[in-house]
Amino acid sequence: AFRWLLCFFTPQNERSLVSQNGTINDSVGFAARGPAPSAGGNSLSAEAYRRRHEITVTGGDVPPPLMSFEATGFPSELLREVYSAGFSAPTPIQAQSWPVVMQSRDIVAIAKTGSGKTLGYLIPAFLHLKRLRNDPRMGPTILVLSPTRELATQIQEEAVKFGKSSRIGCTCLYGGAPKGPQLGQLDRGTDIVVATPGRLNDILEMRRVSLGQVSYLVLDEADRMLDMGFEPQIRKIVKEVPSRRQTLMYTATWPKEVRKIAADLLVNPVQVNIGNVDELVANKSITQHVEVLASMEKHRRLEQILRSQEPGSKVIIFCSTKKMCDQLARNLSRQFGAAAIHGDKSQGERDHVLSQFRSGRAPLLVATDVAARGLDVKDIRVVVNYDFPTGVEDYVHRIGRTGRAGATGIAYTFFGEQDAKYASDLIKVLEGASQKVPPEIRDLALRGGGGFGRNRRWGNGNGGGRDSGGRGGGGRGDFSFGGRDAGRGSWAPSSSNRYDSRPSDGYGGGPDKGSSWSERPASKGWSRDRSRSRSPGPAGGRGSFHMAMMERSRNGGGGGGKSP
Repeated sequence: AFRWLLCFFTPQNERSLVSQNGTINDSVGFAARGPAPSAGGNSLSAEAYRRRHEITVTGGDVPPPLMSFEATGFPSELLREVYSAGFSAPTPIQAQSWPVVMQSRDIVAIAKTGSGKTLGYLIPAFLHLKRLRNDPRMGPTILVLSPTRELATQIQEEAVKFGKSSRIGCTCLYGGAPKGPQLGQLDRGTDIVVATPGRLNDILEMRRVSLGQVSYLVLDEADRMLDMGFEPQIRKIVKEVPSRRQTLMYTATWPKEVRKIAADLLVNPVQVNIGNVDELVANKSITQHVEVLASMEKHRRLEQILRSQEPGSKVIIFCSTKKMCDQLARNLSRQFGAAAIHGDKSQGERDHVLSQFRSGRAPLLVATDVAARGLDVKDIRVVVNYDFPTGVEDYVHRIGRTGRAGATGIAYTFFGEQDAKYASDLIKVLEGASQKVPPEIRDLALRGGGGFGRNRRWGNGNGGGRDSGGRGGGGRGDFSFGGRDAGRGSWAPSSSNRYDSRPSDGYGGGPDKGSSWSERPASKGWSRDRSRSRSPGPAGGRGSFHMAMMERSRNGGGGGGKSP
């Protein structure tokens, strides 16, 4: 009966998605340079396949995985697109999610990045469109919500690539670009809309698009969208979509916030898990090297790592601030060819940078976390965390830019004493991926107080937490943004780097403003200590003199004194 149902939805015969020589296109997320995930799949039972690939399913009457394309009956025109990309076997998330989605059931799919989830929902979307044959001038039938414009444009590229033979139209809506061309595409009619929540809400308020015939809704990287604060926009968008719809949710993690919105938006969903979803688990195909370094040592060590790579190897370097990102890219471009990407770049600039990176003209990409999710570029060999992120979730997503789709990768992480509060959680991630834990990290974990837990985003009074400042000073020591009386002060550069001697602006603020230089000595986040260390004196810089004058003004012309 199940085979009959599949034939009803997709009457053609179909093949598989791994290339004949064992290499696979990374952009659609199939296993690369290795055996097909379903190798020998025809001889495996459904339960044996699930055990082999760590698939767990919940929900009534879950259909067995499609271990090879011979079992699915995809249309011949779609297979031609697949074959032209050189593939022949589905990934585990595709094998298990396809039969569920083709039964028109809601699904929650939980899998790490690079697992092939994009085609996991796009191919069934194409079949859904072919079956309904709606008029695209009346609005889209398929709606895909994505957290970032980078991911949205990549989804659109895959939709155009694999939907070309079926003449499927796809429009991408995202901020940071003019609305005019996007509105023009909507006016001409489209089958699929891929959108970031903010831009789609803007266009809905203009009444320039109708979601009245959307019957297939996808939330891609749902955890990231909630983490970025898009829940109100998502709920507002869903109110515009008919209640009689099929809803698909794809997420890399399964925190309570994601569970709640899934319970609100999905109806009796099947849940498909790849791997352990109760813990944050890094990709085991990535070799992780964590090095405890002083800030002044990081640039020299980075150059050593880059010189050890084969010429032209693609490397992503993550920094915590936009200013450091730009400065590091300028210095590295002299020797290696580098470009920077972050939230202050226009869409045209970002597209140009990504084009240079993909083509190899700029093999080094220096990025803030704006590129940590959704960025899908083939053959990234190495990721370097120049600054440790504000939590292990972002760490896992950063290093996930390499080792994608079955390939192997290497991640280097520079860890400082100012990051000690993340040491315990980092140890769990390393041990969960069977990686070596340096003794220095264990020592820092003992001194750092045991970590904050995976979902805690805000620190305590002892130095703040994620991007927090506050009266007592806060945030990460490597950019030392501070409390009410925390000044900028002077800073003597190390001879081992090439950076300017002090930042040019900022007296606090967020992580992408003000004092953003990792080479500065680590602050502990206490405003009183920082005021003492930045008291005016002969060695003080412009910042310390300015703060002294402000202090004198507050005290009615008296001396500097302590911070209140």
